[in-house]
Amino acid sequence: MNKYIYILLLIIFAFQAHSHTEHLKGIKKIEMEVLRNGEVIGYSNYFFDHGNDKMTVKNYTKFKVELFGVSVFSVSSETIEGYENNELIYFKSNTFQNDKEKYVNLNYNLSSKKLIIDGSSYKGDASADCVIGSWWNHKILKTNCQISPLSGSIKDQVVTFIGKENITLYGKNYSVDHFKLKSKDESLPNDKKLDFDIWFNSENNLILRVAYLKMGKWEYRLKNFE
Repeated sequence: MNKYIYILLLIIFAFQAHSHTEHLKGIKKIEMEVLRNGEVIGYSNYFFDHGNDKMTVKNYTKFKVELFGVSVFSVSSETIEGYENNELIYFKSNTFQNDKEKYVNLNYNLSSKKLIIDGSSYKGDASADCVIGSWWNHKILKTNCQISPLSGSIKDQVVTFIGKENITLYGKNYSVDHFKLKSKDESLPNDKKLDFDIWFNSENNLILRVAYLKMGKWEYRLKNFE
């Protein structure tokens, strides 16, 4: 059970480092609903602050899974990340999974040009090309590694373009690119593999929908942005 909860959390917060921040200069807020088996169980909202060549992004995520009226899985998380001249400078997160706390403190080292990670499950460095998970950052579709925003662990990944599609969300129609994101290491146990479907809208440079199967069908849907 704990293994499934861990991979759920890796997926839920999915991906944030080096990013195309210039594409989001006009964005102030992104609101996403979290669904499980078609039912809204929470939210993941992002707030952007732009100034000169700097940008900060704050995320608040909260949801709860209940079975037979009993809470079996709850998450409450806050993150903040800072960019300067399109480069990730820092990332910090605090997450409560039920009563257990997880964290990441990450900083960019200018001398080594690496990301220095102090996380609840990994302490060390990582390539600046790795991306820390956040669904606002579409660079997740262009990189080959991710850093867990929960614990700082590093995962290799492969992204495949599936095709162009049309989807409808909250009464609006979108033309999107459909991608598949999977773990590079196919020998990993199923409960540790990454396996997402991601729908990206190139017109506004936003990920509109994410879907995956882990203890049910999970979705992230873009509800609103400003």
